[in-house]
This record gives sequence, structure tokens and C-alpha cells, in this order.
Amino acid sequence: MKIREIKTYKFNELTDKQKEKALEKYYNINTDHEWWDCEFEDFKTIASLMGIKIDNIYFAGFSSQGDGACFTGNYSYEKQAIKKVKEYAPQDTELHRIAGQLQEIQKRHLYLISATIKHNGHYYHELCTDIDVVDFNGYSIAGDDFDNITELLRGLMRWMYSQLDKQYNYLVSEKEIEETLIANEYDFTTNGEIF
Repeated sequence: MKIREIKTYKFNELTDKQKEKALEKYYNINTDHEWWDCEFEDFKTIASLMGIKIDNIYFAGFSSQGDGACFTGNYSYEKQAIKKVKEYAPQDTELHRIAGQLQEIQKRHLYLISATIKHNGHYYHELCTDIDVVDFNGYSIAGDDFDNITELLRGLMRWMYSQLDKQYNYLVSEKEIEETLIANEYDFTTNGEIF
């Protein structure tokens, strides 16, 4: 039997070249699990403040045709939606705009419009949804208000995808990967691999 000694180093003890190898090798250390769970929960909270009950969220990303995000569920009037959204996300003017315009359309229809959002197709961007907008009698709404509600709901899907994209880019940034490698106190070999 042979006994071999291997000298290991903490991340900060590695040379710049070894650090570079470690960062490259472990680029997905922060994304090799379901990193999007918190983002989904946050989005479900925001959607509920606007009167949207989410059944499912779908997304694919971030570098291919067909990448995007969408959701399925139901939308109906939510009292004080604008106020609730502004309290929850005070800096996000896009969310304020979407909530405000949904409320304006609802007001014109005595707050009785509802919508059903279904997934359609093989991709997961906002155009892979069928949105049915109805009035209080269950009759489909056509024209500008249908188009506007459809566009606002799809705009919310685009907003969700942009948040996922920002979070992903943050998690795969060199700074964040380095912080994870240091915080977990990994030992490294001279070739930048975790021992």
C-alpha cells in the first residue's frame, strides 16, 4: 500500500492562474440545483397582488431561440392591486405600470373582467400562451381591451424572464462563484480542482 500526500490550498492561497481554472471549472456551482425556486415564489407573490393565480411557471434560458418564460393560471380583479404592488416592489416602475393599466381596464368594465392563461406549443416564452379574456357573463372580450390585457399579461411574463436572467447572470458571475468557493471553505489542488 502506498500513502501519498497531496498539498491542498484554500481559494485565496491559489495563484491567479489556479483561481482562473477553479472559477472556470465550477462556473455552475451556484446553478447546479433549482436556483429559480425563490424567484418563482417571489413572482407568484407579485402576481397574486395583481389578481393572478399562478398554476405553473415555465422557462427556458438563456441563449437559444425559444428561450423565455410564461405561466398558466387565472386573472381577475384584485382590490388595491396598485397600492399592494407599490408596497411590495416600491422601485419597480414596470410592475407599477402593469398593475395600473390592468386596473384601468377593469374599471371600464366594472371590475368584472377575468382571463385564463394556458400554455401552447413547445417553447416557454410569452407568445406560447393562449389568453382568453371574458366579461362577467362569460362572453369573450374583443378589441383593444382584449389586446391590452393580453399584452399586459405577456409583459409580466417578459418581466419575469428578465428577473430570471438577471439572477442567473448574478449567480454565474466570477465574484459570486468566488464567494461560494470561499464561503464553503473548499480545499483545492494545484490544478484548481476541489479536493
